[in-house]
Amino acid sequence: MVEIELDGKKVEVAEGCTVMHAAEKAGTFIPHFCYHKKLSIAANCRMCLVEVEKAPKPMPACATPVTQGMVVRTQSDKAVKAQKSVMEFLLINHPLDCPICDQGGECQLQDLAVGYGGSASRYQEEKRVVFHKNIGPLISMEEMSRCIHCTRCVRFGQEVAGVMELGMSHRGEHSEIETFVGATVDSELSGNMIDVCPVGALTSKPFRYNARTWELSRRRSVSPHDATGTNLIVQVKNNQVMRVVPFENESINECWIADRDRFSYEALNSPERLTQPMIKQDGQWMVVDWATALEYVANGLRQISADHGPQQWGLLASPHSTAEELYLAAQLVRGMGSENIDTRLRALDFQHDGAVRWLGTSVASLSEMQRVLVVGAHVRKDQPLLAQRIRQAARRGGQVLQINETVRDWAMPVHQSLITHSANWPQALAEVAAALAQFLDIPAPVAVAQPSAQAVAIAKSLLGGERKAILLGNAAAHHPKASALLALANWLAKHAKASVGFLGEAANTVGAQVVHALPKQGQGQNALQMLQGQLKALLLFNTEPAFDSSLVDASHLAQVPMVVTFSPFKANMDISDVLLPLAPFTETAGTFFNTEGVAQSFHAVVKPLGEARPGWKVLRVLGHMLGLKGFDFETLEEVRAQAWSADYQKNLSNQTQAPMDISTSTQIPVSASIYQLDGLVRRSPPLQRTADARPEVNHG
Repeated sequence: MVEIELDGKKVEVAEGCTVMHAAEKAGTFIPHFCYHKKLSIAANCRMCLVEVEKAPKPMPACATPVTQGMVVRTQSDKAVKAQKSVMEFLLINHPLDCPICDQGGECQLQDLAVGYGGSASRYQEEKRVVFHKNIGPLISMEEMSRCIHCTRCVRFGQEVAGVMELGMSHRGEHSEIETFVGATVDSELSGNMIDVCPVGALTSKPFRYNARTWELSRRRSVSPHDATGTNLIVQVKNNQVMRVVPFENESINECWIADRDRFSYEALNSPERLTQPMIKQDGQWMVVDWATALEYVANGLRQISADHGPQQWGLLASPHSTAEELYLAAQLVRGMGSENIDTRLRALDFQHDGAVRWLGTSVASLSEMQRVLVVGAHVRKDQPLLAQRIRQAARRGGQVLQINETVRDWAMPVHQSLITHSANWPQALAEVAAALAQFLDIPAPVAVAQPSAQAVAIAKSLLGGERKAILLGNAAAHHPKASALLALANWLAKHAKASVGFLGEAANTVGAQVVHALPKQGQGQNALQMLQGQLKALLLFNTEPAFDSSLVDASHLAQVPMVVTFSPFKANMDISDVLLPLAPFTETAGTFFNTEGVAQSFHAVVKPLGEARPGWKVLRVLGHMLGLKGFDFETLEEVRAQAWSADYQKNLSNQTQAPMDISTSTQIPVSASIYQLDGLVRRSPPLQRTADARPEVNHG
């Protein structure tokens, strides 16, 4: 530790820290633009100049390492004069267009100009103008004349997103931040460049000119998309979601969010929103009231249960639903005497032993891993923020390994790849296990032919390092031999001293297991069986089989006598008989369990649109109408108290007794592409205009 004197106070910081770090620890504010705690030091804005005793000139606090006994003054005449001079230079070319700037009210330059800017400038020359550029549907570069060349956006691309999409061209007053040869910015984390920009040079294109920051109320929420559990601030005006930005949570998403977390809100006010219950009569949709619609559904379920038995109807629920909704959906099905409830919509292997599958380690620990083996995942697009954590580990010297069907650009160095058809993944993992067994001189778990050179290289890498993880991705979780892959991964993890786990597909993949929203082993029908269309009634809760399941074509579900869709959108209209408008995550309270098993509850941020209602209330009323016990809840907290116990984490386990079957499978695992994952991202116009948007479901 090193002790310095900062504005007369003694501050102790670790060796190698800078004056800026010492100031942060002491609670002293030093003005700055280019410095960002998550990015490398650039020291090119010079706004953080401070006086260091015995130094001949003011020094940049962000780039000056501390030394024992150093004396620093941040508010001396010399320091303040230097900071004011820098501000004068920064404002030479700035357009000073605060009244029409989208950044107005949350602009660092605007804030610091109040304290450090002059009332007049000595520079009368004509200001420079930078021509605007089109870099895609998410980020606006219309006013690059405001840019102060802090290079935060450039460093973010290089160091966090892993892709240098922006750079600085030319020199002096001709310097510009731009993409090169007219390229667009296509990173799945690109929206964070808007947040790190300290001026109004980079702004949100969908939000542009929609509201001023002081008009917005800010409310906390949690992302309903992938299993990271990203913390959000949802900004609202006139009961309408206007913008979504990150809420800092160092243990989960740090200060970043993925673009689908940031821009999916555009779907909330889509013309496709379902705002009133509807019933199809003679092929025509008719608007009805809630009482009529629910009575229709309740009578239909009673009739089918009486005539054919309760096993002739089932419920498929999206794992993007809240845990409380999934619990009540399961209670509804079981209250009627059935086990036909499932959320594993894209799965092909339905073996389970009651344990809750999870990441196997903490989200934050991924940043510190020395070895990471990823099986069956396009991790960069499937879980952008978990990929960012793994990218950090790779930048620190960790080795990333993969077993996959194709080589994809993960924007990080991949030490070794074993590329083979998905049907051969169990065989490939068995080869790695056999190679590891040879190195350790122990029996292999499964007899295989001579391991390939790639399998040997992966096994050799897994023997190195201390912090290691074997991660099964979405395609591995949906694999017809998913249980065998997990069994092999467990053997590898045991002998390589690694953790093993699933990256997690949806916001409540873990939560659905915690509240038992799946059939008991050996009882009821699983999702794949229910999707065959042989039931007399099918309830689709917040899901669209044509996009969310392993089906290539869901049109045969129109033959099911009664199909009821609970959805925020006009979904499944070709196969449904009843549409019930659900409130999306911004209009209801609930809980999501992220892939680490952390339960995060949130409140509604706006009132439900039209006649839409929170899913838990709809299920509660339906349970009452069916005369079921256990639906006498007045508040969501009462549901939560019943849905899971405080010690639910004891059920988190990736151990399995499944056989290590390495025979070749015939079915192909289905994984949704990044902007086809759920109904919200599918209906967000800006996301659907990106280079990553794909109208079809990707196989493999």
